[in-house]
Amino acid sequence: MDKKSLSSAAGLTSWVHALVLVVAVALLGFFFAQVEIQIEGKDGWAASLPVTFRIEKHWLLDLFWGGRPMTGYHAWVFPFVIMFCHLPLIFIGTWTWRLEARALACAMLFWIIEDALWFVGNPAFGWSSLSPGNPQVWWHKHWFLGLPTDYWTFSAAGLALLWWSFGSSTRRSTQA
Repeated sequence: MDKKSLSSAAGLTSWVHALVLVVAVALLGFFFAQVEIQIEGKDGWAASLPVTFRIEKHWLLDLFWGGRPMTGYHAWVFPFVIMFCHLPLIFIGTWTWRLEARALACAMLFWIIEDALWFVGNPAFGWSSLSPGNPQVWWHKHWFLGLPTDYWTFSAAGLALLWWSFGSSTRRSTQA
């Protein structure tokens, strides 16, 4: 494929392509939330899974993981999702900073959507259980405006990366 964007090759405007991408990521988040509900049941954050390891406290977990424990499950599933989000770049055999931003945006939005849908779909929890101070939701340690700070930071970063990845190609194609 030449330097035309995939959006224009498919006949989509950039904003429609971005919307379709977010809907697809949300659908993937829904399905993975259902998988995790089946795996974790009434216990969140792999609390009762037979994981190969569990690190409860470490300063790096505070810095990069929001103070949550690192489990063998999470050590494998997080890179899996990151790699899965990069698979389209391997399919098309192209890498650019804009496509990297799009892949990272998809991973960020996927995890926020998946986590929220885990609460909505898990019969042991429900949306109302996602609240600060609820001991049942012990793995979300930092809150802002009634939601985990991850929801705010990753939503903002993911949407900004997505906007940049699509917005820049729109400006470039109109100048050509």
